[in-house]
Amino acid sequence: MMLKCFCCCSVSSEKLHALLLAECMMSILGEDWLSEDFEVQDNQNVLSVDKFVLLVLESARVEVAVLLNELAYLKYESSKISQTDEAISQKQRNLAILFSLIERIIKMISNASSGEGAPIHTIRESTIMQAITGLNETINLVLDFLQDAKDHGQWKGDDLLAAARIVGSYLAEAPYACKEKTGNLLEFIFSIEGQDESSSFYSICFMLPMLSQITMEVDGCRTLASFGGHKAVIDCLVKMTEQGGMTIDNGSMFLACDTIINFMSNMKSVHIPVDYCFIRLLKALVTWAGTTDASSVTMTASCLCVMLLDMTSEKFLLSCSHFDANILGSLSEIIIRSLQQDIPDDDSEQFKQKQIIVSGYKRWADRFPRVKDVVEQHVSV
Repeated sequence: MMLKCFCCCSVSSEKLHALLLAECMMSILGEDWLSEDFEVQDNQNVLSVDKFVLLVLESARVEVAVLLNELAYLKYESSKISQTDEAISQKQRNLAILFSLIERIIKMISNASSGEGAPIHTIRESTIMQAITGLNETINLVLDFLQDAKDHGQWKGDDLLAAARIVGSYLAEAPYACKEKTGNLLEFIFSIEGQDESSSFYSICFMLPMLSQITMEVDGCRTLASFGGHKAVIDCLVKMTEQGGMTIDNGSMFLACDTIINFMSNMKSVHIPVDYCFIRLLKALVTWAGTTDASSVTMTASCLCVMLLDMTSEKFLLSCSHFDANILGSLSEIIIRSLQQDIPDDDSEQFKQKQIIVSGYKRWADRFPRVKDVVEQHVSV
C-alpha cells in the first residue's frame, strides 16, 4: 500500500513524505529493500523493480535540487534572516534525510553492479547506468552548493557536513568522478564543521575512502599535498586514537593509514619535513597496535612506522620533547610482531606490507641502534 501511495504522489510535500518513508524502510530492512520484487500497480500495469528504483531515485534527486536551491537562497540571498531560521532548519532536516536515502541507493547500486550481496531481484545494467548518471548529476549539484558556501565564507553547518558526507559516499564508489570540482573544493571540504562541532574531523573522515584510492596515483598525492591535506589526515588519524576510551574505528584507521602510506610512497622525490605531526602519528600507531593482536592492524601499523622512521634517525627523535625511549621501545615491539607474523599465501596485501617492513628496516637499522638491538634479539632480518 505504501508503494502504491508513493507512485500516486503528485504534490511535492506528499512525495517528500513518501521519500522520507522510503528512507525509513531502507534503514530498517536494508538497502536491498528497494530492489525487492513488489507488484506495484500503476494505471493497471505492473511497475517493474527497475522502474521503481529509478522513480525513487529521480524523485529524491528532484527534491534535493529544490532544497539546495531554496537553502542557498535563504542562507545567502534573503534579507529577512530572523524570519527564515525555522524554515532553514526544516529544510536542512529534510535534506539530511534525502541525502541518507540517496546514500543507501548508492550502496544498493554498488552492490548490484559488483554482484555483492544477494538481492532478491537483479537490476538491469541499463538501470544501473541510468542511476549512476543521475547520481553524478546530483553530486555535481551538491558540489555547487559547497562552492556557494565557500564563496560566502561559510564552513559551519549541519547541511554542509551532510553534503560532505554524501559526496564522500559517492566518491568512495567512484573516486575520479567530478574530479576537477572535487580537487578544487577538497581543501574547503576539509574545513567543514557540523553546527555543534569544534573541528572538521568528520568531514575528513567522510573523504577517507576516496583519498585512499586517489593517492595510489601521484596526481592524487599532489592534490592532497597542495594544501597540506596529508597533515589533516594524520591529525584525523591521531584523533581516532584519542577518543577517550571509545573503541577505535579500525575501518577508518585502515583508510587513513592507506592514504598516508600511499602518499609517502608516491612523494619520495618531495622532501617531507619530520615535524610534530609525524611524531604524534608514531605515538598514535603505538596506541592503535596496542589495542589488538589482529595481524592486519599489526602489519599496517608497522608498515607505516617503518616508513616514518626511514625519514629520520634515533638521535633526532630522542631529541624531540614529545618523544622518549619508551615510545622507541614500543615501536620496536610492533616491528618485531610484524616480522614474526605468518602471512597467509592468499593475503597479497600483508605480503606486500612485510616486504616494505623488511626493506625499510634494513635501510635505517644502523640509524636506530636501540631498535636494531631489540629487534635482532628476537628475529633475524
